Amino acid sequence: MALTLYVDTARWRAHQKQIQDQFPGMIPVCKGNGYGFGHERLCEEATRMGADVLAVGTTYEAASIKDWFGGDLLVLTPFRRGEEPVPLPDRVIRSVSSLDGVRGLVGARVVIECMSSMRRHGISEQELGQLHSAIEDVRLEGFALHLPLDRPDGSDAVEEVIGWMDRLRAARLPLHTMFVSHLKASELARLQQQFPQTRFRARIGTRLWLGDHEATEYRGAVLDVTRVAKGDRFGYRQQKAASDGWLVVVAGGTSHGVGLEAPKALHGVMPRAKGVARAGLATVNRNLSPFVWAGKQRWFAEPPHMQVSILFVPSDSPEPKVGEELVAHLRHTTTQFDRVLDA
Repeated sequence: MALTLYVDTARWRAHQKQIQDQFPGMIPVCKGNGYGFGHERLCEEATRMGADVLAVGTTYEAASIKDWFGGDLLVLTPFRRGEEPVPLPDRVIRSVSSLDGVRGLVGARVVIECMSSMRRHGISEQELGQLHSAIEDVRLEGFALHLPLDRPDGSDAVEEVIGWMDRLRAARLPLHTMFVSHLKASELARLQQQFPQTRFRARIGTRLWLGDHEATEYRGAVLDVTRVAKGDRFGYRQQKAASDGWLVVVAGGTSHGVGLEAPKALHGVMPRAKGVARAGLATVNRNLSPFVWAGKQRWFAEPPHMQVSILFVPSDSPEPKVGEELVAHLRHTTTQFDRVLDA
């Protein structure tokens, strides 16, 4: 009885192949919880795809993943002086986003991040002139740009990359490899056509592993079903049942990430109105669960427990049976499954 991630493996891999074809030289990203699949599984998939580089989030992830992936590992979090040293093999490439960082990595393989419109990490245009001497002491793998997902100002991602290519060229810095994120395939093709001497390498995670929503599905097994009548008390807090129905105990609790939600960027009136409505219902202990039964998303009977959730299913719906599974709409990047089954 488990929270299970079902993978339609043939469909999932067909999507991976499609992305790989659209982005020649693509670098798969494996970070965080491995996009819900786990690090070991994504390392297997990256190896199967023939990837020569795998991008990871941190040095700690690189230390654990190095035994599962035999190619180069690109650490995306920029190096900072004073960080805790983590023993890593020479095939690990460090991202760096400051002059001081480059100077602190003598002899290392590095990718230098340029400051994009993300305004997160990156070396500035004013610092480019000082890079010449600094890069003489490192093994430069290329420059990188981490680009935003949305552009409400109507700006062009390709133009942003071209702007940086021009600045790097004007500073007489090597342009043999450019690492980029969040470009469309057509945008990457435009850049490759305009700069045939530069190899553009797209770092892709979400679009690669989660781009086909129909290829994966979470399901929680029903562990117990108890009939209740209106007014019956139940649970840790001894709440009253609002009507006749069933209390359904299903696999999947807070330790799996059920009931946990990351903040979202809402756009438009309707999504904001729904957010306000959800917040209002939560103040009277009405919280919608991610579990679906008989075509409807069901309410939590009470807040989810560590490893299970208790749902309330009203009597006008079919009674769930022990052993049946309920589809759960869960966020891959915050979910820990009990098991994964390939179809």
